[in-house]
Amino acid sequence: MNEEVTAGYFPAMEGMPSGKTFKPSKALRNKYWFSAISVALGLWILVLAGFYGISYLIALDDGWNHAVFISQWLGFVNYWTFIVDMVWLIPALIGIPVYINSIEYSVISESGEASPEIYVRKGIINVTKKHVPFRTITNISSRAGLLDRLFGIGNVEIQTAGYSGGATGQAGPEEKLEGIRAFEDLTHFVLGELRKFRNPYTTGTEVVFSQDDAVPRIDGSLDNEILSAIQDIREMLRAKL
Repeated sequence: MNEEVTAGYFPAMEGMPSGKTFKPSKALRNKYWFSAISVALGLWILVLAGFYGISYLIALDDGWNHAVFISQWLGFVNYWTFIVDMVWLIPALIGIPVYINSIEYSVISESGEASPEIYVRKGIINVTKKHVPFRTITNISSRAGLLDRLFGIGNVEIQTAGYSGGATGQAGPEEKLEGIRAFEDLTHFVLGELRKFRNPYTTGTEVVFSQDDAVPRIDGSLDNEILSAIQDIREMLRAKL
């Protein structure tokens, strides 16, 4: 079984053990390390390619010695490329685990019951704590890119009505739970909670509102009463028209 489910951080499909906040898998740290080192190597290759390209152009001039130019400047270029890479790579390699350790997720309470919201905490200097109520979620999807699959992890992406409607002018999910090994199980669990609020719903990873129930209902709440009154007024206007 996946490590987050085994640890009781969120329930498996067959049960709901007591839960608590949980952190991304350590594989997310390894993914970030791999990405940072790959960028450093890519920068070094790009600089060398540019250096040899310049040396080739110099070789076209009969007054320049191509071999002498390379022998004189190759060591200098390699040295300073290495220094520039280390200036940002070493802090990045140190900061990545610190950042990963600052991330916290939660989808169920300590009692073991589903929470009314998804909780996400991120950040080292600027710490962001976000609470996404289940009743506001319009779409949830699981995603695993090439590097994610390489390290055996995936992401759960969440959108809400106010964010995904286009008013904010921002693309992509409002919140993302990344670095989760059991990301598909987590997606299915959240979908199960969403379906308690909405009907009809799709069988995939997208929750759809019906036209007559565009906002999720909560029995006994003031919002539910207001919505009922608005719908009654709308039906009266339709009858008169």
